[in-house]
Amino acid sequence: MSAFLRAACVLLLGLLWASFSPASCCRFQIPPHDQVARVARFVAHQCDWASMATISTHKPVAGQPFSNAFSVSDGTEGSGSGVPYMYLTRMEISVQDLEVNPQASLSMSLAQTDYCRQQGFDPQSPLCAHIILSGSVVEVNGTEADFAKRALFSRHPEMIDWPSDHNWFFAKFNITQVWVLDYFGGVKTVTPEEYFQAEPHRKHH
Repeated sequence: MSAFLRAACVLLLGLLWASFSPASCCRFQIPPHDQVARVARFVAHQCDWASMATISTHKPVAGQPFSNAFSVSDGTEGSGSGVPYMYLTRMEISVQDLEVNPQASLSMSLAQTDYCRQQGFDPQSPLCAHIILSGSVVEVNGTEADFAKRALFSRHPEMIDWPSDHNWFFAKFNITQVWVLDYFGGVKTVTPEEYFQAEPHRKHH
């Protein structure tokens, strides 16, 4: 084998290794576990969907917690705001719950990315970082709706073609408390102020 072919093979193997390395699942390195607010912001930006629990208004489970999956985005890729935005219709069962009681909780986990699987972390392991946001869901309008549209449609392009007769609207999750599980020792809490002040990620150099 010529020197040129050997060099080409080495380069190809290096590219393949990089594409399957644990860090490749995320464009940015996960923050250290002691930087709790940054971890929360990181998870919120990496996850494209969340499980939202509402208080059901529907029989036979009226008054009980009801969890449902929703696509979310806190900003275009690499530009997270920390605010989870959603594209909703009042035809949806959980949105009907929110019209009676807008209080909800939103859960996101790095198990939704390749990170935990590649690291060998079970989704329930605290090492597989996950967050729970407490708060309420509110409709947004004007410039914030424009931001939500860019954030959501850039990461969920299918939404552009969803049926117009469903009367879709943009909403945000108004955070009142952040709960973080990213290491051993139990759940940690972050205030909204700490959460929004945190730098969510730092690029690799």
